[in-house]
Amino acid sequence: MNNVTSTAPCRVNLALQGGGSHGAFTWGVLDALLEDGRIDIEGISGTSAGAMNAVALAHGFAGAEGKSKVQQHDAAREALASFWNGIVSMGALSSSMSKMQRAPFDILFGHMTMGTSAGPSRLWTDAMTRYWANTLSPYQSNPFDINPLRKFLESQVDFERLAATRHPGTPKVFVVATRVNTGKAEVFSGKRLTASAVMASACLPMVFQAVEIEGDHFWDGGYTGNPAIHPLIYHCDSRDIVLVQINPIRRESLPTNANEIMDRINEITFNAGLIAEMRAIDFVKRLLTEGKLDPGHYKNVLMHRVDGGEALERFTASTKSSTDAGLIQGLRDLGIRCCKEWLEKHHPALGVQDSVNIARDYLDDLRMPVTNANGRPVRPERPEAVEASERGKAAPVPPVSTGAVKVSTPVQAPAPAPVSASSAPAARKTVRHKIRSVLDNYLHKLKKRKD
Repeated sequence: MNNVTSTAPCRVNLALQGGGSHGAFTWGVLDALLEDGRIDIEGISGTSAGAMNAVALAHGFAGAEGKSKVQQHDAAREALASFWNGIVSMGALSSSMSKMQRAPFDILFGHMTMGTSAGPSRLWTDAMTRYWANTLSPYQSNPFDINPLRKFLESQVDFERLAATRHPGTPKVFVVATRVNTGKAEVFSGKRLTASAVMASACLPMVFQAVEIEGDHFWDGGYTGNPAIHPLIYHCDSRDIVLVQINPIRRESLPTNANEIMDRINEITFNAGLIAEMRAIDFVKRLLTEGKLDPGHYKNVLMHRVDGGEALERFTASTKSSTDAGLIQGLRDLGIRCCKEWLEKHHPALGVQDSVNIARDYLDDLRMPVTNANGRPVRPERPEAVEASERGKAAPVPPVSTGAVKVSTPVQAPAPAPVSASSAPAARKTVRHKIRSVLDNYLHKLKKRKD
């Protein structure tokens, strides 16, 4: 039984990353949140293994509609346990499957794994390192599109019930896949939330045939949102979003062998969409703070994070494809422990303020520095803004491009400072000099590469 308390719970949204068997860490986080009982879940956005965790949890809630909150939470915990124990059982049985039958299972729960043994988990490495030369596409290697995971997923989750539920206690679920012909994210929810949508969210294009839904074809959602946060902003009321992150943003050690390099490339690729959304969230939050946006039309999102990236760093990439019972249970226990530590430290921040520093952890600087007539930078350094914001003081904010988000209210730019007639030629000369210097440097590097 869980420890649901009588105090009014905080209502939050959850954003769940994908990461193969490391999704068992997320299972542990969800189990701890449900057992704690101080948090209600309004919406969940998930990608790949994160999508499977999301639909398994929602299935538990939907099956306990009309029951007490304690019973709903217990049902959700049981549904998650049933799903992951089933994964372990399938892994044990996979040794008796043919190589073709086993491949989809191995690869999905390897989710871009860099396994060192010969077999299905090497397909991704081979395809990338040889650029598909001498490598069969999934339309050749698996022409019948055999995938035992689909039947397993349908046996675990009642998608018809999820689509029909209207109970406010059952979380909304958003699953993200990438539309092949446009490269844009597609969000599946409500009646469109099906087993096909979840499989599309986990469809690695070099291993699986594209999943066809309503005449369109889809690949893994991690390319466009791992996970996607915008559905939680626009389709849920709560301002609080708790990100369960299992792909590290930062690694201290330099990858040097082929497997380490490919694994780091995958981490960067599958975090790119998240970083872009964090940049947009930070931009809107700063415009709201400066009074340049109407808070009646824009939500001041409060971001939180249970970070498995650092905790999972000691697990090698090959463990993403392992379904060993000891590993899965160990990852679950690690998720439980990390979540309890997070609740102890950050639960008071829910509904009040961010508990993750977006500027420090997610933002980069893609803007060219602005210089004055003397060639000196005129914008403040970001670390100053970060430190000042942490002290709760107003901080100078550097100019930001509005390309990241759409704003319905025009933002008035400050009037330019008057420039004297004597200083204008010098300023133009400095700009021309800077542009020429950049071009010369680029051409020099280009020439060296050709040589």
